[in-house]
Amino acid sequence: MSEKSQFQLLKERRFLPFFLTQFFGAFNDNVFKNALVIMIAFRVAEDQVDILTNLAFGLFILPFFLFSAFAGQVADKFEKSMLIRRVKMVEFCIMLLASIGFYLNSIPLLIFVLFLMGSQSSLFGPVKYGYLPEKLSNHELMGGNGLIESSTFISILLGTILGGVLIALDSFVPISLAVLTFATLGYLSARHIPLCEAAEPNIKLDWNLWRATVNNLKILPEKKVVFLAVLGISWFWFFGSVFLAQMPNFSRTVLNGNEHVVTLLLTMFSVGIGLGSLLCEKLSGRRVEIGLVPVGAIGLAWFGFDLYWVSHQWPVFETADFGIGAVMQVSGAYRVCIDLAMIGVFGGLYIVPLYALVQERSDPNQVSRIIAGNNIINAIFMVVAALLGMVVLGVLGWSIPQLFLITVGLHILVCIYIFTIVPEFILRLIAWLLVSLVYRVKYKGLEKIPTEGPVVLVCNHISFMDPAIIMGRVRRPSRFVMYYKIFKTFGLKFFFKAAKSIPIAGKNQDPEMMEAAFASVREALADGDVVCIFPEGGLTPDGQIGQFKKGIERIITESPVPVVPMALNNLWGSMFSRYDKKVIKRRPRKFMAKVELIVGDPVPADQVSADYLQQLVIALKNQAEIANPLTAKSSSEKTD
Repeated sequence: MSEKSQFQLLKERRFLPFFLTQFFGAFNDNVFKNALVIMIAFRVAEDQVDILTNLAFGLFILPFFLFSAFAGQVADKFEKSMLIRRVKMVEFCIMLLASIGFYLNSIPLLIFVLFLMGSQSSLFGPVKYGYLPEKLSNHELMGGNGLIESSTFISILLGTILGGVLIALDSFVPISLAVLTFATLGYLSARHIPLCEAAEPNIKLDWNLWRATVNNLKILPEKKVVFLAVLGISWFWFFGSVFLAQMPNFSRTVLNGNEHVVTLLLTMFSVGIGLGSLLCEKLSGRRVEIGLVPVGAIGLAWFGFDLYWVSHQWPVFETADFGIGAVMQVSGAYRVCIDLAMIGVFGGLYIVPLYALVQERSDPNQVSRIIAGNNIINAIFMVVAALLGMVVLGVLGWSIPQLFLITVGLHILVCIYIFTIVPEFILRLIAWLLVSLVYRVKYKGLEKIPTEGPVVLVCNHISFMDPAIIMGRVRRPSRFVMYYKIFKTFGLKFFFKAAKSIPIAGKNQDPEMMEAAFASVREALADGDVVCIFPEGGLTPDGQIGQFKKGIERIITESPVPVVPMALNNLWGSMFSRYDKKVIKRRPRKFMAKVELIVGDPVPADQVSADYLQQLVIALKNQAEIANPLTAKSSSEKTD
């Protein structure tokens, strides 16, 4: 597997022109959008600011609901580089109309232009996220999505700064030249994007937007984990849009700041989410690691609440329009900046794995339509977010900090629901934390595990951490067959049940449980799942690979599926192994040791036997690059 950094993608034609195209597009959106929002916040009557601000954000994302389904069909039907070039040409025409709006100083016309920009973006979204999984391999998805999300929010930062500076010049010429220039740069970049074959050229376009939307939404629930990931993405945009939409008015009415304070606040958020997005590849080990999602969710709740708390206690001043220096002298100002930056960091950790998960686990022929469905759900959530802001601030007359508190409370409820329905997120988090904090895992051959269909994984059994290591490194959810006494361990049973582990007992211990276990394995394989077993029947007592039991042969006889041999190395001697025979003598050992997981080629069902699989696992373990002197010592003691 390639060990290239995500930044190496920026040197390749398959990624760089696309990266620049979407960067200039997002940058241009934010130059215009934030210039307009600042115009509304500081040039409109105070009693109209809240409603016009939220109306503007609502109209920008409304087209995602109206046109995304049709855009998804188009993105799957036609070659994507051609579509991107045409979308960029439309952007240039829209920016011409924006220039007229700035010349006339017409906020209603500029809000209409914002609606057109949302329409153009709704066409680009399915092409954008459908392009990535076609040009990037699975181990590049986290890095590629991290770069895209990071650049998107860095463009918010730069666009906000430039938009604020240009609108403050009080002349239509600089802002008009800027939006037209960046639209042109986006088009020129798009001309260098390589060809990308149509995913499903035989799709018949449905011009009935309502019917197309309904049919598109019906595709989403076909894969539960993808659907829940879409809901998680949509919730992030609800959460983020509530906070971002209020920044200009939050700066003015709560912090008593001017336009420059707005820029500072959005800078903190944008830098944070850029950093969080880029951290994803490093923290995930260059694979799609959904265990980062709960980490992001917890961080969003914590720092979102702290932002409410510090802003709720902000002192009231008789005068307003303070600059950055004056605002930063107020007690709590640094906490506000840190809260916004950390909301961004944890937002990146939350959103990037979800986008990568959707791209990785969706049907390749439907990726753009899945993304389109995601955009429709996003639009619904963001429209609701805009309505929530209008009701809470405009109708009820509550404060912006109270709106933040309501949003954080809803965030906690939504995350509890998603993580309860799909416990894989929490389980992967636990596995990721355990493995990352205790060991440094080096893996080889993970790509040999089939990406779809039923398969049985067999592995040697060295320590109690073996399932966590496998769960944390194998990207497909695995159902582990485990000894029933371990399954019933107090405090762990809940997690084993959530992971759909299969308890098993020996024939002499509980024949009914044994038969139930084999029945569960048959059912899991019939459903196309991954089943992982440790054929030795227990932990190794001496660090050596023991005799494989015949249960694997019965499993494959009843369910003829491929078997993938795997070998773990350098876990013998840890406190989770049986190196120390007595539990009371076990102590932390081999902390942060290098551990290897080596995967072999799949074995066809007709070649499976317990003895043959044992030989394959031994051969894989002999390929290990890390020598474990404790294993050699145990072998010597056994010989003696």
